[in-house]
Amino acid sequence: MISVNDFKTGLTIEVDGGLWRVVDFQHVKPGKGAAFVRSKLKNLRTGAMQEKTFRAGEKVGKAQIDNRRMQYLYENSGSYVFMDTENYEQIELPGDSIKDELKYLKENMEVHVIMFGSETLGVELPNTVELKVVETEPGIRGDTSSGGSKPAVLETGTTVNVPFFVNVNDVLIVNTQDGSYVSRA
Repeated sequence: MISVNDFKTGLTIEVDGGLWRVVDFQHVKPGKGAAFVRSKLKNLRTGAMQEKTFRAGEKVGKAQIDNRRMQYLYENSGSYVFMDTENYEQIELPGDSIKDELKYLKENMEVHVIMFGSETLGVELPNTVELKVVETEPGIRGDTSSGGSKPAVLETGTTVNVPFFVNVNDVLIVNTQDGSYVSRA
């Protein structure tokens, strides 16, 4: 058991029979009444987001989550195959369980697969990934980095807004948390 006063972003807890990851939290001490913790939680099984308020000092169960380092191999008729880099064991995950991560996932990329006992809950990507631009409007001479932005389609099929100077075949660093352009690689 863990106190809600000890919440940290990324902590995995068990509440109401579900596995939840703390996405955001805020300690609130109103002038009148008892203190409480307002939190935003993500269900690891369904991906649903929920806001929940706990009384200060309330205890919740801490979930034992195992992050296994795996390599993404290939797509197999709607399922995605990952290989454990230590024992070469392979697992398949259905596409609907990792639909948000697919925007940044490319073959041979190393990721962390989130496990709860023998149950596979999902995939955790690195904070940034390098992806190649496959389609964008050509840059115009005189465009600067502070000018504005244009859409660019990356090798995984996702679209990102990039500065005007980015061209086709450029390799970009993209933030996987919010899908934003960081820089050229």
